Amino acid sequence: METTQDIILPPGYRVADVIAFHGRDAEGVAEQVSPEGLRKGVLLDGVPTLLDIRFDGRQARCRIACDGPATPALEALVQDALLNVLGLRIDPAAFAAFVHGDPVLGPMLARQPGLRIVQSATVFEALTWAIIGQQINLTFAIALRRTLIQLAGRPHSSGLWCYPEAQDVARLALEDLTSRKFSRAKAETVLRVARMAVDGSLALDRCRDAARVSEELLAIKGIGPWTVNYVLLRGYGYPDCSLEGDVAVRAALHHLTGSAQRPTLAEAQRLLARYAPHRTMAAAYLWASLAE
Repeated sequence: METTQDIILPPGYRVADVIAFHGRDAEGVAEQVSPEGLRKGVLLDGVPTLLDIRFDGRQARCRIACDGPATPALEALVQDALLNVLGLRIDPAAFAAFVHGDPVLGPMLARQPGLRIVQSATVFEALTWAIIGQQINLTFAIALRRTLIQLAGRPHSSGLWCYPEAQDVARLALEDLTSRKFSRAKAETVLRVARMAVDGSLALDRCRDAARVSEELLAIKGIGPWTVNYVLLRGYGYPDCSLEGDVAVRAALHHLTGSAQRPTLAEAQRLLARYAPHRTMAAAYLWASLAE
């Protein structure tokens, strides 16, 4: 199946941010980027799927090539994935109005209007990436992610690898991961969530109540509050994730508030509470502030 569609982008859309998010793996195993666009491989309903997106002014010109027949379920997953990878889930306008005049993030917003939360193509991708990235540096996390893709994913006919689905990861043995630099705890958690998703004890449907999702994820061994909030942010596109446990968020709060020392978890939680129900966008601006 191959189809094309054009998506109208909102005014002020920041193409460079989207390309930067999807271009973190310099080896380009499952994502390839250029100044003009991106190509991403992902398994959707068991079908290797290529999302080939080119930015043309106010439009994203999308070519979708699936190594399998079109079905209503596959088409729905493709549309979902396009919204995610383009960062079109959360409209930043509401946050911009909310923090206008805010002494901490107001100046940051004025300098960088239009920031968006770019998401993983699927909830499962966001969940496994969050587990992989726990308590290790970004370079090592990207290398482990690449390993998971090549162990459990499949190549698209274009040659680009596709990020795996839960059933693909669930078939792996623990040693497949631990022999390739995964810690035992990290490997066990990745396999645990994959197998729970397959047997139905963990539902990863996007249209679920955030409180219920949080409760279910926190009950899983190896998953803590930071991972839950990251999944809600990058997987579900939930607009009010509080990331007080994120080291970079706390470092940004330290810098922007001019406090004598980095805030504790409780202090960061209190500072972020002022931005509810828009704490996801607050995190986006706090992360961006560290790059200024």
